[in-house]
Parts: sequence; C-alpha cells; structure tokens
Amino acid sequence: MTQSPPARKPTKQIHVGHVPIGGHAPITVQSMTHTFTQDVDATVAQIYRLTDAGCDIVRVAVPDMDAAHAISRIVKRIAIPLIADIHFDYRLALAAAEAGAAGLRINPGNIGRAAKVKAVADCARRHGLAIRIGVNAGSLEKDLLRAHGGPTAAAMVESALRHVRQLEDFGFSEIKLSLKASDVPRMVEAYRLISKQTDYPLHLGVTEAGGLFAGTVKSALGIGMLLADGIGDTLRVSLTRDPVEEVRVGYDILNALHIRRRGPEIISCPTCGRCRIDLFAIARQVETALMTSRAAIKVAVMGCVVNGPGEAREADVGIAGGDGAGILFKKGQVVKQVPEDRLVESLLAEIAQLESKHIERKEIHD
Repeated sequence: MTQSPPARKPTKQIHVGHVPIGGHAPITVQSMTHTFTQDVDATVAQIYRLTDAGCDIVRVAVPDMDAAHAISRIVKRIAIPLIADIHFDYRLALAAAEAGAAGLRINPGNIGRAAKVKAVADCARRHGLAIRIGVNAGSLEKDLLRAHGGPTAAAMVESALRHVRQLEDFGFSEIKLSLKASDVPRMVEAYRLISKQTDYPLHLGVTEAGGLFAGTVKSALGIGMLLADGIGDTLRVSLTRDPVEEVRVGYDILNALHIRRRGPEIISCPTCGRCRIDLFAIARQVETALMTSRAAIKVAVMGCVVNGPGEAREADVGIAGGDGAGILFKKGQVVKQVPEDRLVESLLAEIAQLESKHIERKEIHD
C-alpha cells in the first residue's frame, strides 16, 4: 500500500514567472546552469537539457553586465522561468530585471546600503518579480557571527529575518527564503527554526554538497528530513556534476517520499553470489536510457531469476538475469524468457509500450 505524502506546512504563495511556489502548489525542482551566461547559445542549450529532465525553474549567474544583458536573449528562447543570481552589485539586479528575469536571488547583506536594496525591491515590484533572500552560513554578517559565536543556525535565521523586515519596510513581500549550509544538521536546524517564525515559502538546499555520491547523500538527508517534516516549497540539489543530475536527484528525493512523481522509479538489487550477469552494466544502461522518460512507472532490474519477480512484485515491469538467459516480468508474473544479450532491449521495448499508455492517460486527464 502506498503511503500518503507528508502534510505540508501552509505557506504564502508567490510566483516565479508562470510557476507558483508555496501554498498548495507542487514542490518545484530547480537547478543552475554551469555555462557562462553571456554565451547565450551554450546557456540555452543547457537549459533545454534541464527542461527535458523536468527542471521547473532555472538560475543563471550574473557576475557582470554582459551576463545581465544576455538574459534578454536567453528568455526569448526558453520555456521555463529564469532567476538571476546576484551578488554585491545592485545594478546587476536592476539590469537583470529589465532584461526579463522572472526572479532575483540576492543576499541583501552583500548588496550594500539600504538605498540600494530599496532600488532592487522597487524594480522587482515594477516588473512583478519574486526575490529569494539567500542566506549562506559561509557569508553571514560580522555582527551576527560575533553575537552568536559563529555561523550557527540561529544566526542564519536572524540574518534571514533581518532581510525580510528590510524588504517588508520597502513594501515588498514577494519573497522566498533559503538558509543553506554545507553542514547538514545545521542546515536542517536553520530551516526548522525559520519555518516556525514565518510563512514565506522556503527554498531547500545543502550548499557545496559535493560530487555525485557525497552530494546526493547529503542532499537526500537534509532536504529529505525537512520534506518529511512538511517543510519546503521548492528545492535545488547542489552537485559538482552536470546540472541534469541535480534535477534527477531532486525528483528521486520527492518520489521516495511519495510527494511528486516524474519519470520511472528504478529499483535494482545489490547483487550477490547468485548473480550470473553484469548487473551493474545493465542497470547503468537502463538508467541512461530512461533519463528523460516521463512515465511514472516502477522498473525493476534484478540479478536473480529465482527471487527477482517476487522481490520486485510491485514493479510495473522488470527483468531478472540468469546464466545466459533471463526473464521479463510484470507485477511479479513472468512474461517470457529472454536471451541475456537482449534483456535490456526487451525491457526498454516493454517500457515504451507502457510509456505510450501513460502519456495517453495523462492527456485524457489533462
């Protein structure tokens, strides 16, 4: 029996372009391009790949005016909202807003004096943009570090609320918050604290999480614990990898908690001495082939024909290997025997049929 997703804490709903965040809106998955933003063709190409992977909102770095001005050419060619990532120079935020960004990510603490923050808030209001206040444990204000004895979770919360009050004083409230740290317990504590003190939507993430393995573990723990508490309205998994991997891991976290499904869930056994096929290679083939699939199905890749179908009986379709041959099964029932060298081919053909049915059902419901 499938369990219900965690009950979410109600938050204020804002919009980044056409995408709602907070309230009863689905939890969105974000990523950030690795390209030089002023290289418009390369940036657009990467955003296309992210969109195909299911990215809802994309962020781009804006380190200079060339990058800010490039936004106007980028947004004309993409279908998902674009957020401009701004540090230090408030004029870059103004230029990015004028160029068509759907949102701004700023740390008001490094933007400068109040007049500069007000100029950004006024510009964002004129253009109907949301602002994410991005607090990072590694760049807190010096007075907060002294008062709290370091970059504690409480210091992060105080920094975020200080910036919220400043924007509110300027009449701006289309705000979402992030309180990121590379240390998972500190990050989780900070979000739990802020969630009790505000109803602004929260953007979840573990910053500087690392490569694919360490970054996935840290992100799954930090983001997953908060989502299980009902905290969080949008997320980004930060990996030192192709950003498409960030989107994939983000959806895997949501799927594991039964919050949001996109694409297949692949289950596979860790192998043992009964395995007589190269299950590692087969699993990689299947994962790669299904990277951009949108069918919400469960696929099993098992190494043993004896226990495979039974252990994966809830899978919509799966394969289990043997010595030179394997089986294709559905919902735990064997469909046919397949030569070992055609296991992946047979599985993907069956998935293609399930995909077409899934898409047809989705179009009918839509």
